[in-house]
Amino acid sequence: MDQFQTDDIRAAVAADILTEQQAAGLISLAQERQGIRDNMVAEDEPFEFFRGFSEIFVTVGLALLLAGMLAFSGVIGGGAAMPIVGLIFCWVFSVYIIRKRRMTLPGMFLAMGVAMFTAATIFAFTDNPPFLAFSAVGIVIMAIYFYQFRLPFAMFVLGGYAFLGVFGLISDYNAPNDIPILGYDPSFDLQSGSSFAWASLIAGILAFIGGMYFDLRDPNRISRLSATGFWLHLLAAPAIVNTVAFSLLSADGNIAYLYTAIALFLITLLALVIDRRSFLTAGIGYLAAILIWALQNSFNDGAGIVLTLLILGAFITTLGVFWVQIRARLMHILPEFPGKHRLPPYKNATVESE
Repeated sequence: MDQFQTDDIRAAVAADILTEQQAAGLISLAQERQGIRDNMVAEDEPFEFFRGFSEIFVTVGLALLLAGMLAFSGVIGGGAAMPIVGLIFCWVFSVYIIRKRRMTLPGMFLAMGVAMFTAATIFAFTDNPPFLAFSAVGIVIMAIYFYQFRLPFAMFVLGGYAFLGVFGLISDYNAPNDIPILGYDPSFDLQSGSSFAWASLIAGILAFIGGMYFDLRDPNRISRLSATGFWLHLLAAPAIVNTVAFSLLSADGNIAYLYTAIALFLITLLALVIDRRSFLTAGIGYLAAILIWALQNSFNDGAGIVLTLLILGAFITTLGVFWVQIRARLMHILPEFPGKHRLPPYKNATVESE
């Protein structure tokens, strides 16, 4: 509460801008948020998959109950009724599980259920639906779901539907089954003129922009905004890194490895600046490919692989252990740029190695 003091809140109550109950709630929230941040270690990048075994237990129970209800609806109403029942089930249970109990893992299960049963409902009542229409309906449903329940993971699912929309607009693929699996696929090569590669890159950039939108609104990462940003970055990183790295590696000659190494170095700097490790994680496989290439002329295949594992492991471990110190040095070196002050704090982080 450095910028907004308790006296300001009291003045708002005196001016009938806030009620006493609202003021008490606001002060309590501010103190709780500050306490959470004060108790965070410097290297924290908050991420919560589940809070305890009770959430796993509830998720298993929801899965069994949903399976039973789907089987029952299939018996009395036919196959067409099953996706509708599943959609209603997931939405109704979300009201209590997410909004009332704030459970993370069961909420993720229900969000995935809403997404899948939305798709199943579309296919149940439409024969071969248009690609863009399928994507648009999914985006709208998940946007409403996110607005209603504020579940960060829901934005990841929404982003998946948005990816399909971008692919439908830009690429020459017309159905979800046509999309290739991420990895070494010619469809990810920008140099081949693949429209899918451009769609993947653009979709990844859009997801990155969305992630930064939420990150910049919560630089201290103590609310659901930064958790929402995390899921969007998790969606953006593979799309960007896979497309860029594979397009560079597909070039002829050793210069391709040099260009890829430069690109991954820049991606590492970006990950440090925005304080997100997901981009670097997405590029680990390509780092291994570059190391194997660099060592193959000096060592046999077995020794080259061993050295690759040792070097890559040492690099990732060192960067992970000293992430805060390295980031602090980098941020101090970089000149001022728009939004720098809204990134996660770094000025108070020690730049000395422990």
